[in-house]
Amino acid sequence: MTDKDEWLTVESLDLEGRGVARNAQGKVVFIDGALPGEEVRVQVSRSKNNWEQATMIALRRESAQRVRPVCPHFGLHAGACGGCKVQHLHPSAQVAVKQRVLEDSLWHLAKLRTDRMLRPIEGPSTGYRFRARLSVRHVHKKGAVLVGFHERKSSYVADMTSCAVLPPHVSALLVPLRDLIFSMAQRDRLPQIELAAGDEVTALVLRHLEPLVEADLSRLRAFAREHGVQWWLQAKGPDSVTLLPDSADADAEGPHLAYALPEFDLTMPFAPTDFTQVNPRINEVLVGRALRLLDARSDERVIDWFCGLGNFTLPIATRAREVLGVEGSETLVARSRRNAELNEAAHPGLGRRVRFVARNLFEMTPQVLARDGAADKWLVDPPREGAFALVKALAELHADPAQAPGWVPPRRIVYVSCNPATLARDAGLLVHEAGYRCAAAGVVNMFPHTAHVESIAVFDRAPPDHAGVG
Repeated sequence: MTDKDEWLTVESLDLEGRGVARNAQGKVVFIDGALPGEEVRVQVSRSKNNWEQATMIALRRESAQRVRPVCPHFGLHAGACGGCKVQHLHPSAQVAVKQRVLEDSLWHLAKLRTDRMLRPIEGPSTGYRFRARLSVRHVHKKGAVLVGFHERKSSYVADMTSCAVLPPHVSALLVPLRDLIFSMAQRDRLPQIELAAGDEVTALVLRHLEPLVEADLSRLRAFAREHGVQWWLQAKGPDSVTLLPDSADADAEGPHLAYALPEFDLTMPFAPTDFTQVNPRINEVLVGRALRLLDARSDERVIDWFCGLGNFTLPIATRAREVLGVEGSETLVARSRRNAELNEAAHPGLGRRVRFVARNLFEMTPQVLARDGAADKWLVDPPREGAFALVKALAELHADPAQAPGWVPPRRIVYVSCNPATLARDAGLLVHEAGYRCAAAGVVNMFPHTAHVESIAVFDRAPPDHAGVG
């Protein structure tokens, strides 16, 4: 075990934002609060044969990239908010670390290097989080309700009165929300508030384990009118969410939650429990970057796999001849079709160029893949699990084209990822087994102050004599 008097030199950061060092015995030590280049002493909290977890207790040489955290609730101490991991690291250095994680993942997991590293997509590091799940807990000993993120490495809710990464108007609601929930008769049966903010509407989804009494509903309506928010109620799963009547801006006819993609003159309505990107400003830039990399032409057919609400599908449809959006949920497919209809006025003919279908993308086969027809280009935007079944089916068709006579693989694939490990796994299949090369890749800093790495990669069909070469 690492001795408390031993000074360790931090070499890098891991995917959890912890410093990585080696002690005198050569054992890897993961250190909360330490940054690359620093010399630290640590207190070991967990020890295994090949690694240890520790917390920094002394700092002898400080990194030039260490900064003062922007939030008073960030830290290593007991009770500190665990929503952010690396506020003590300069935002530009955070992006550099994430780019290194992407490059290392591609090399170590897929044995490939990209032809070109793209300039990182980054933006404001505060006030960016338009989606969040806030825990609620009535603490009897304190005689108060806490609303916020969990404490670092704990199931307890942090005692936070503000949040630097939430939009300022939402951060300002944390204390009023605490007072509101404390005033409610069923405060012990309200475990969660989910935030979903659009460009004009802020929705709060209240999870309640028992039906709310009329007095509590009246309190919610009064809060909505005072603070200009919508309340939605969730009794069970996401499908049980309903709008609270008579709350501010809660008319069934609007306004509704929506975000804009101004470069494409599109408006994207969504329900409060739908998946949308946490950071809408970065999403705008990401969509624009993805479409420039895809370079869809007016005579081309494109397939958007894992299309969601049409975040990429509809922008592509403003450029391409035809777009097929594929998603696993019939509900999302229906909403995507509705979004296409709502944008028809701004883009006449949009509805004719785009089509949405539901498929189980985690059980894809070569035959199902070929059934949706050949496309000139693909956009792939999977969840954290990646697109293994889809890519594997593509690789199988490359190895045995006779399974789908006449089917032609896409010339280009743009892959948007929220997990560098599954991106690397799928990239390895594309490059080594499906006949592509990784033409470009880069990081997207969707979640500043966290260790979460989002990225985008471009795969071009390799010439026959180079197929499978990394």
